[in-house]
Amino acid sequence: MSDVRTDQTAMDLGAEAASMESVEKFQFAPIKGYPMLNWRGKRPFTSTQFFPAQLKEVHGPEVDGWRNKIFWGDNLQVMSHLLKKFRGKIDLVYIDPPFDSKADYKKSISLRGNNASTDSTSFEEKQYTDIWSNDEYLQFMYERIVMARELLSETGAIYLHCDPRKGPFLRLILDEVFGAGNFRNEIIWHYKFRMMDSTEQFNKKHDNIFFYAKTAATQIKMPKEEWTREDLIKSRKQEIIVGDDGREMIWMPGQKGNSKSRMVPLDEILARGKAIDDVWEIPVISSSAHERTGYPTQKPEALIERIVSASAPEGGLVFDFFMGSGTTQAVAMKLGRRFIGADINLGAVQTTTKRLSNVADELNGQLPDSDIKIYSGFEVYNVNQYDIFRNPIQAKELLLGALEVQPLELSTVFDGEKDGRMVKIMPVNRIATRADLNELIAGFDYKAWERRQSEHPNRPVEKLMLVCMGHEPDLAARLKMAATPYKIDVEVVDILRDKANLEFRRDSEASVVIKDGELVVERFYPMNLLQKLSMQKETVEDWRELVESILIDWNYDGAVLQPAVVDIPGKTELVAGRYKVPADAGTIRVKITDLLSESWEGSVTNG
Repeated sequence: MSDVRTDQTAMDLGAEAASMESVEKFQFAPIKGYPMLNWRGKRPFTSTQFFPAQLKEVHGPEVDGWRNKIFWGDNLQVMSHLLKKFRGKIDLVYIDPPFDSKADYKKSISLRGNNASTDSTSFEEKQYTDIWSNDEYLQFMYERIVMARELLSETGAIYLHCDPRKGPFLRLILDEVFGAGNFRNEIIWHYKFRMMDSTEQFNKKHDNIFFYAKTAATQIKMPKEEWTREDLIKSRKQEIIVGDDGREMIWMPGQKGNSKSRMVPLDEILARGKAIDDVWEIPVISSSAHERTGYPTQKPEALIERIVSASAPEGGLVFDFFMGSGTTQAVAMKLGRRFIGADINLGAVQTTTKRLSNVADELNGQLPDSDIKIYSGFEVYNVNQYDIFRNPIQAKELLLGALEVQPLELSTVFDGEKDGRMVKIMPVNRIATRADLNELIAGFDYKAWERRQSEHPNRPVEKLMLVCMGHEPDLAARLKMAATPYKIDVEVVDILRDKANLEFRRDSEASVVIKDGELVVERFYPMNLLQKLSMQKETVEDWRELVESILIDWNYDGAVLQPAVVDIPGKTELVAGRYKVPADAGTIRVKITDLLSESWEGSVTNG
């Protein structure tokens, strides 16, 4: 892949990325070709556009010229952005992507400081949806796995976390992209909790993690488990022999071609530890665990620690582009690895930012007990200025409401109807491409069109409206060409261009002043949160109950927030709301984030 272009306008991934394994491994085989997974709408992924990123926040110091990176945006765009600088430089990719579980995942939101939650002080907020139509899921995952391969180093590894429902399909895609010869393990993560009796099936108590190497040069550092004396004796099914020197000895079988058994001191075996196998018994996170963030589908740190320790060297670079609650990033920081994270959900970015700030404080407050270098600083970026929607799973209903579109409940292709036009909401938080039209084209009702054309030869047989957030310039022309010989009328509504005329949400309100040498937040009204709580501004007794965090930059440069104050209270605590202003403060920037992860930002000048 070294001959692949990396210029800014189009970074070719190379058509051979998916087929290289078949050319090299099977070209002289008696059976032509190799197993491949096909799905409706499968299309090759051979190039991607460069997307800019905007630095928004800086937390903590650089270490050896490096500061970790967190991206808010579509992970395909994030990886397209990273290609130019990080192609072939990432040591480990771990992802816990959607499983196509046909479920919505929610987070419980409760006012801070209350001992008991009631209907008026708490609610559930969707964080992301895992419901896909047709084979969109497989194309979605295929493109991102191809990009992950491009970013991995020649000794890198990818661990893809899934469940038995989509696991077989994802493994075939991994075979196609990485080559079947680079498959290393199917790890079974077995978790124990309450069992349910069923007359239909056995209890489902495991996830699958596929481990693939980038090349044959990929190696791991074998994790070890502690032996107990009793477990070791039991596993060997033999008695302990006491040597002449009084040491306890045990017979050990030969390994790696050496078939001769030998006597080994028992204490040496116990000190060496037990190499783990591919079934991992690790419990899920308890509701009271310190690491629990409340984010749905959060994975335990112990699980990620094993992966990071095995496949990323100290100081190595770890990448998780389905970041969620930031477990991978938190673990990487604790283990002295550098990291990059990405998520399309702003709630995930805010949760991770808060979590990493706390981890950094804990690490900085501890005396170092090893020579491991800790990379605690991190930067937060937006990709492509797509910051209209805080939560992409709510984008469709927000757009339908803002555009006054009548939703369609039964249609599998269109989302609504407005003024005689069938409306399709294109993918949000990324540019709509010609490839995104495939589902529409496949659903063309030619029989109905033929009837309409015979009844009204001079009228379009269909009127369509495409709603998108940026689009390739020939989107409408491509759709019209695909409808030939029928005439259709296509209108493209670009939210990035037209958003000034639309109201998606009510902005938060706040008052921040300087009094007697202190920065004081007098009031804060997060309007969307209040609406969900069915509260009026007048009924807010303590605005701090509505706040997740407050960040303060005492000398704001007008572009990037570099907080010197990070007020992130515990689960039952409140932000301070008053902060002593340092003598050298200039333009002060304040960021207040509410329980929905929506933020208000404002500036005030000292003196």
